[in-house]
Amino acid sequence: MITPAQLIERYDGFLLDAYGVLLDDTGPLPGAADFLARLDAAGKPWLIVTNAASRLPEQLAADFTAKGLPLRARHLLTSGMLLQPYFAHQGLAGASCLLLGPPSAQGYVTRAGGRLVEDDRDAEVVVIADQNGVRWPEDFNRVLNLIMRRRTDAQPLHLLLCNPDLIFPCAPDTFSLTAGAMAVLLETVLNAHDPGQPLAFERLGKPCRPIFDQARELLGVQHLVMIGDQLGTDIRGALDAGMDAVLIGTGLAGGAPIIPDARGAQAGPLPRPTWQLRGLEDV
Repeated sequence: MITPAQLIERYDGFLLDAYGVLLDDTGPLPGAADFLARLDAAGKPWLIVTNAASRLPEQLAADFTAKGLPLRARHLLTSGMLLQPYFAHQGLAGASCLLLGPPSAQGYVTRAGGRLVEDDRDAEVVVIADQNGVRWPEDFNRVLNLIMRRRTDAQPLHLLLCNPDLIFPCAPDTFSLTAGAMAVLLETVLNAHDPGQPLAFERLGKPCRPIFDQARELLGVQHLVMIGDQLGTDIRGALDAGMDAVLIGTGLAGGAPIIPDARGAQAGPLPRPTWQLRGLEDV
């Protein structure tokens, strides 16, 4: 077990998950605002690295501020922001995109260079940004039929999942399914229907390596630590990226959810964090 003060002394830069570490839907968790202020006072750079992709960073920062945790957009690295480098690397500027998520997520696609379409018969990219705003079963059926059509016609289709999380804490002892669960459902159904053509969404957020590499580049320091409440995303992703990782005893830490791999199967034994932390308050 380690304390917040010991962490601040030990590391040069900090990555923090948002929900379950700093706040939930009811507001900041105990010690969160003070911990961030102490990082600033110590000159330690930090980023909130979140799989949220329902709103742009400036909108998300305003929401966190309204909930009592003052933030600026520059302190946020969201999984939706990883769409831009993916589109650039894959040459997808101008590609037609079907988005699953709320209207507030559309900016991620357009900033990446994608072209949002209502008539998705010829969409070249599917982006699952967030569970909010998705209609059941209408939107699932749209994606299902699009994939099956393009498979039949041997046409390529990029399947992108911003948020690989399966569940998230929305209040004390209360949880919600997320976008990752939607992707797992589609993968499971389609791969059972046609096992000869294995299908998987490209996962952009934690625990995938690109979001951690981007965080390291943005902070400009090497000796980083990730503080998170999920073994399968926060802890595994940080360790795989060569960082130390702290499992905090808030949010989902008690449940230690198992995160599926790209085939929807268990992704192996859960990792051991470098440190454990009761909370962000020094007690």
